[in-house]
Amino acid sequence: MRTDTDVLIAGAGPTGLMLACELRLAGVDVVVVDRLAARTGESRAGGMHARTMEVLDQRGVLDRFLAAGEPRPIGHFSGLWLDFEQFETRHTRSLMLLQSRIERLLEEWAEELGVRVRRSSEVTGIRQDDTGVEAELGAAGATLRARYLVGCDGGRSAVRKLAGIGFPGTAATVTALLGDVELAEPPAEPLFMQRRPAGDFSVIAFEPGWYRVITTEHGRVAGTGEQVTFDELRASLLRIAGTDFGMRSPRWISRFGDAARQAERYREGRVLLAGDAAHIHFPAGGQGLNLGVQDAVNLGWKLAFVVHGHAPDTLLDSYHAERHPVAERVLHNTRAQSALSRPGPQTDALRDVLRSLIRYDDVNRHLGGMITALDIRYDMGDGHPLTGRRVPDADLETADGRTRVHALLHAARPVLLDLGGGGEPGAVAEGWTDRVDVVRARPVADHWPVWPDDEVPAPAALLVRPDGHVAWAASTGTAPDPAALRTALTTWFGPAAVKA
Repeated sequence: MRTDTDVLIAGAGPTGLMLACELRLAGVDVVVVDRLAARTGESRAGGMHARTMEVLDQRGVLDRFLAAGEPRPIGHFSGLWLDFEQFETRHTRSLMLLQSRIERLLEEWAEELGVRVRRSSEVTGIRQDDTGVEAELGAAGATLRARYLVGCDGGRSAVRKLAGIGFPGTAATVTALLGDVELAEPPAEPLFMQRRPAGDFSVIAFEPGWYRVITTEHGRVAGTGEQVTFDELRASLLRIAGTDFGMRSPRWISRFGDAARQAERYREGRVLLAGDAAHIHFPAGGQGLNLGVQDAVNLGWKLAFVVHGHAPDTLLDSYHAERHPVAERVLHNTRAQSALSRPGPQTDALRDVLRSLIRYDDVNRHLGGMITALDIRYDMGDGHPLTGRRVPDADLETADGRTRVHALLHAARPVLLDLGGGGEPGAVAEGWTDRVDVVRARPVADHWPVWPDDEVPAPAALLVRPDGHVAWAASTGTAPDPAALRTALTTWFGPAAVKA
């Protein structure tokens, strides 16, 4: 039976494009289809948090995004400011960068890597068997067959519905309006989540000459399919703020709610879900785009290992096991943030209490780690304190000069770091060197940070997955356990190659 591509991705948004790039870096053939004929220029998301910047840094492309955006010391929980500056990362500021520009940069990178993007191609039917998935594309009856199909096609995902995957959750209780407009009389300073008796509003300058205006009135939930108009946005701002700041020349107007839903499972046979197709939530704290990109980075290397035959198909089950709880927590915290934004004296009092608590480092770090995703630890057993966590971007001395850990991940391959100098880890990994890079180095710092506020002696060795999470580590002063290392290598990267 024919196979047109290894992986078909439905949806050319940030999640789908990031996944396509991850797969191409791993040598997987991939096609991206999107129902739209061209990009709309709309930008619901407005930036990146630290963990997303870290994963782009791990691929060597972060500079492109930094050059296009503006790092700002901005982070919040329902409009209550958080301080990220003391977090253990090279990226302590959020990057203000509109989704439209993020997508453009990701698409340029995808083109460089050889990703094929087909527009005006909507998935309208799927049939899967033991060897692949056949997708119907549009009314003309065209089909495309792939070994795997990934739905990155948004909250109304056709792929999710066609796969029969449920999407339970809570319905919207509020509708917010958003518009990118010019202002004749803009405020002197950016206004973020200004709470008033009638609701709240924000006026944020993203690019010279125009502003993003957001209003939220808690007494109304828009019906499905209702179109929002410029006059409606202006009237809403007048009711809440008492002025429209001379609003004019809208680029686009949209609405969103606080519905929170999550796919029951992220995998149905050879069909998988990522990004908004797997989870939707109130865009509080700016987590949505980041969550989707991180889904893609978790899934991409696993799918590549399965496609290449290095690892069994069951490796894909770990994608749901690791990412479903992460999104579940995001839904939980955005529900809380939505409740905290409601007007009224009771909410005012609750916000005052929470604001006083955020002044404590532990509370700031707890909320900030959750918003930025820096605190994620996947369940990989007890072991070393770093196991399951994102690897610190520590400086290293190698035979070729100084480097850092994240630079070793540019090729999107696993890395076994031998930091003790004995060579034992490399000897254990001989059967995996076709898919795992072995690097001998010396750590520059004697201690490495461990979230939330601890540190440990620099490890003697560690195994880092392509997504930057530590799969195994050995403490300094103890001999690396070869059996534990072999188990980690086999679990994540398949059995050792058979010697000829």
